[in-house]
Amino acid sequence: MNSDVQIAGDPLAIPHLLPPVAAHPSTVAGFAGLAAAIAADRASWAHLVRYDAASRWYHRLRTGPGYEVWLLSWVPGQGTGRHDHGPSSGVLTVLDGELTEHSQGAAGPAARLRLGAGAVRVFAPGYVHEVVNDSLEPAVSLHVYFPGLTDMPQHGPRCAAALAL
Repeated sequence: MNSDVQIAGDPLAIPHLLPPVAAHPSTVAGFAGLAAAIAADRASWAHLVRYDAASRWYHRLRTGPGYEVWLLSWVPGQGTGRHDHGPSSGVLTVLDGELTEHSQGAAGPAARLRLGAGAVRVFAPGYVHEVVNDSLEPAVSLHVYFPGLTDMPQHGPRCAAALAL
């Protein structure tokens, strides 16, 4: 009798031999966790960053079922203009430098929020804001959109908080 064991067929088709499938985020906390994990893995994104004096630089870093991750760089003075993200929610994480978020509610006062490295901002669909690098140093940010970004409508003039600079 031969003591060699041989497996017939595809061993990967045997479910108990397969590692568990990695779960994809399905909650705001899950997407914030994804952003934090990517931010912490600097070696996976730092070498990709470029700076463009003419416009914000961006690179789609990753996609998954129902989401996408973007890496952006901002030189001083660059901004988004007042906009929303259509049907997408999002997580914005500042990786390097400092950005300023300007927002103005329909009936509320203008607000300005400084976001330094490590800051995380979560927003819902339809949230109108403007993000600007009004510091003297370049900045890098990570953006997770779910569902993936399909629309970014502009909303006219800058927010009152941005105009008050």
